[in-house]
Parts: sequence; structure tokens; C-alpha cells
Amino acid sequence: MKNVTKLAISILGCEIIGLIPTPVTIASISTWYVNLNKPSFNPPNWLFAPVWTFLFLLMGISVYLIWKKGINKKTKYALDIFALQLVLNLCWTLIFFGLHSPLFAFVEIIILWVVILIVIIKFYKISRISAYLLIPYILWVTFASILNYSIYYLN
Repeated sequence: MKNVTKLAISILGCEIIGLIPTPVTIASISTWYVNLNKPSFNPPNWLFAPVWTFLFLLMGISVYLIWKKGINKKTKYALDIFALQLVLNLCWTLIFFGLHSPLFAFVEIIILWVVILIVIIKFYKISRISAYLLIPYILWVTFASILNYSIYYLN
């Protein structure tokens, strides 16, 4: 039962972090974002919510696998870096959609990408499956970085 609770907290925690900036995003989609020039490979708006929901689910499972190993110096550091990347993920949305700043958001997403890579490396040393679960996330953030830069460049 203890592990089920940890899994639920891990998944719900990640999903809630993902939901926090939703009002800012929704407010900007139909006003600011709709008027931006976007590259031809820009996905339809409806795709982002299910992709991010799935990625936050994978993040939750991944962090759970680390947490269930117990808290020691190695896992605490890995969990701290994971928490940092969650904050950076949240900040990107607030910068891009809230501040309407594709340039600052691009700089921030590069930092986010580096921190995600560090998380994957740290998690790999504790649980390979946990690290593998984050690969779709870093791939999506790679794509999002290219998309972010393209929007900045085109505008």
C-alpha cells in the first residue's frame, strides 16, 4: 500500500505541475499565439495537451521508481534535480505564453533540456527503467526547442 501511495503522489504531483500554467496558456492561445508566424511543422494545438499529459505520466512513474529505492544521498540528489527540471518546465510555459517572450523562452528551454539530460544520467545510475521513461520527454523537449526557436525566428 505504501508503494501505491508513492506512485499516486508521484504521478499526481507531476500532472498537477503540468496543469498549473494552463490558464496562462489558454488565455494566450486564442489571442497572442494565434497571431504568431509558425513553421510548417507546428503541430495542431489540440495535440499538446495529450502529449504533455502522457509525458507527465511517464515522469511520475520515473520519479516513483527512484523514490521507492529509498532516500539516501544519491537518490535525494537525483530527486532534487528532477524537482528543478519540473520548475523549469513550468517556467517555460509562463515565459512563452505568459510573458510572450519566445527568445527568453528559448534560452530557458535550452537550460531545461540540459537539466533533463542530467536527470536522465542520474536516474540511470539508480534505475535504468526510470531513465528510459524520460527519453520521450527529452525528445519532445528537443522538438519543442526547435519549434520555439523557429517561432522566435519567424516573428
